[in-house]
Parts: sequence; C-alpha cells; structure tokens
Amino acid sequence: MISSGDSEGRTSAQNKVDRPILGGITTFLTMSYIIAVNPSILSQAGIPFSGALTATVLICFLMSLLMGLYAKLPYAVAPGMGLNAFFAYGICIGMGVPWQEALGIVFWAGVFFLLISVTPLRQKIAEAIPVPLRSATSVGIGLFLTLIGLKNMGLVVADPVTLVRVGAIEPRIVVSLLGLALMLLLLSKKSPFAFLVGIISISVTYWIFGWTELPNQWVSMPDFESAFLKLDFSSILKLSLIPALITIAMTDLLDSISTFVGVSKSAGLVDKNGEPKNLREGLIVDAWATVTAGLFGTSSGTAYIESATGIAAGGRSGKTAVVTAICFLPCFFLAPFAAAIPMQATAPVLILVGALMFRNFTELKADRLDDLIPAFLTIILIPFTFSITQGIIWGFISYTSIRLVSGRWREVPTMLYALTALCVALLYFLSQSSAVA
Repeated sequence: MISSGDSEGRTSAQNKVDRPILGGITTFLTMSYIIAVNPSILSQAGIPFSGALTATVLICFLMSLLMGLYAKLPYAVAPGMGLNAFFAYGICIGMGVPWQEALGIVFWAGVFFLLISVTPLRQKIAEAIPVPLRSATSVGIGLFLTLIGLKNMGLVVADPVTLVRVGAIEPRIVVSLLGLALMLLLLSKKSPFAFLVGIISISVTYWIFGWTELPNQWVSMPDFESAFLKLDFSSILKLSLIPALITIAMTDLLDSISTFVGVSKSAGLVDKNGEPKNLREGLIVDAWATVTAGLFGTSSGTAYIESATGIAAGGRSGKTAVVTAICFLPCFFLAPFAAAIPMQATAPVLILVGALMFRNFTELKADRLDDLIPAFLTIILIPFTFSITQGIIWGFISYTSIRLVSGRWREVPTMLYALTALCVALLYFLSQSSAVA
C-alpha cells in the first residue's frame, strides 16, 4: 500500500521535472513566430529565405542550449527584433550595403561585444548609459517595428506630397487587421499561441483565396549553402560601416541588459546584491549569439523577453532553455512552409511587438526636461530617419550637451563623455557617407 507521504513525494518530484519542460515549451511557443518573421525581414535585404531560416533556427538552437548549459539561465536566444529590421532596412536597403558585408558587420560587432563582455568595460558602459536613454531606445525601436509592420500590411503607404498616407482598405488588409485582433485577444488571455495562431490564420486565408501560392513541398533539408559562411570579413575596413557596427554592438548590449535586468527582477532571479544572476555569463552567450549570427547568415542574436512566459510557467533553471532549444530542432525542415507565409501575416506581429516595447515609455519622467528631451529625440528619430543609429547618436549628444550647458557637467560620468564623443565621430562619418552617396 502506498502512503500519502510517498504519493506527495512523487508528486513533488514530478513537478520539479515537469516545470522546466513546461517552461521551455511555453517559451518556444511564445517566440516561435521568429522562425517565419526573421527570414521574411532578412529576405528583403537579399538573403535567400531558406538560408536565413536555417541560420535563424541554428542560432535559436545552439545559443539557447549554451544559455542553459553554460550560463545556467532560463532565457532563450534568437535573432533580435529591431536588430533584424536595422540590418535589412537600415544597413542593406538604407545604406545600400550588400548583405554579405552586412553579415560581416554583425560578426565584428559580436567580436566587439564579446570583448567588452569579458572585461570590466562592459559594466562601466552599462552603468554609464542613462536610464532614460535605455528606455527611449526600446520605445523608438518599438515604433520602428510598428511602422515596418504597418507598411508590410499595406495600411501605410508612401505619398509624394505627405510622405505617408493610409492605404486603400481592401480585403487583404482587412484579413491582416482581423488577424491582429485575434492575436491581441489571445495575448490578453496570456496565451502562448497568440502570434502563432494569428500568423497561421492569416496565411490560411491567403492560401484559400489564392492571394499567395502554396509551396510544392512542405518540408525540405536545411540550407547550409546560400547564406552559411557567406559573410564578407573585409567590411570592418570600410570607415563608412563603422557606425553600423558600433550601433549593432551597443543596441545588442542595451537589449541584453534590459532583458536580463527586467525579467530577472520581476521573476526574482537575482543574487544577494539584487543583481541579475549570472549576468556576465549571460552577456557572453549573447555576444557569441551575435558572432555566430554573422557566420550562420542572420542578424544579431539576443536573449528574448518572451522567456518571461516560460519562467512564469515554472521554468527557472538552465534546463528550461535547453528544452526550448530542443523544440527548435524540427524547424530546420520547415523552410518551404515558412516561405509560403505572406508578409501580411507577419506584419501584425511586428506591430504588437512594437506595442509591447512601447511599454517602457512609462519609465520616462515627463517632469524632467533634461531627461525628456534626449529621450524624445531618440524615440522620434529612430522611426522618422529609419535608423536606430541616428536615434541613439542624438540621444547621447543631447543628454550630455544639456548638462554641459546647464553647468551640471559633473553629473556626467567619464564613460558617458567617451560614448558621446564616439557618437559625434559616428555622426561625422555618417554625414560624410551621405555626402558621397
């Protein structure tokens, strides 16, 4: 006869086993949209869709695995939203850089990020970045993603007089808007299937009406030919590309720190000093995710904020990230299926991710103009100039300048002066590049 104590003991042990598994699966379902969205964005920069998808899955699998085994943290890793948009629209399309050179920029940015992650310089840079600029960068990137999503949906189109205007409301846009509403409804119910269900619903509707052709086959072998190791290492020798390199590294650092700090504090994953657990190891994995992203054929990898859903489901150890990594393995073979997903089906995801990033606006203090103005410039210049670089540059320059002019120069850390000087140099290089173009 089994005693109640034995039964309770087995139940407790079962829960300990199940929670990392449940958390890992939950994280995967919440962020699985990246398998279709990232190749869709990168293909607009010229990277073959199948190659970008293979690179995306490779980053998700290997770096999530490394995050779990080395950093012992429950965070999944994937190509970052915002960074992929900057890669495609800011570097390749905006600056006219071939995607092979852009991958080289990603690689060298990862090397730079890795170097500062293993030295005290990383902590000094992180501490020097003002909180208003951290929040503003996230908000600005959110608006940037929203603008791209509205454009891909067809709801916002170019206009020669007013720059942009509302597009004609035709059936395809209505379907995308209904998909957006469905995703929003599921998100409000905290469903991990929200983005996935919305993307599939819109895609199926497009297939039924013949707006998008179905693939000849639904599965295929991974593509290690078209984008894998196709980066151009010589991109670091071009001065005109240095601003993009530094922007990727700094944005990646900001993104990583925001994720680790935000999620760890809300989930209680902090050490006795209140700092995120294993932050150094986590940032090193993030840096390797960017280095390998350039090698594999995709934009920078980073820890995903969606990992918070898996943590909420009980996955609080590195085993959770390992489970998420394993869940990505079957995705290697889904390139034809993912390629059949129309751009209009992933557009609502960009809009909603942008809205979620906009939540950081609440951290800005509107009663302090010396904080608000630099944050405002950062926020508006990222979408208005279609450049994360410009937003970050003007945010740093204005923040430091206001304090210099008002006689509060002692409040500015030495590292922040160095970062501001770097931004001035970047602005000069960018202006010279524009003049040549």
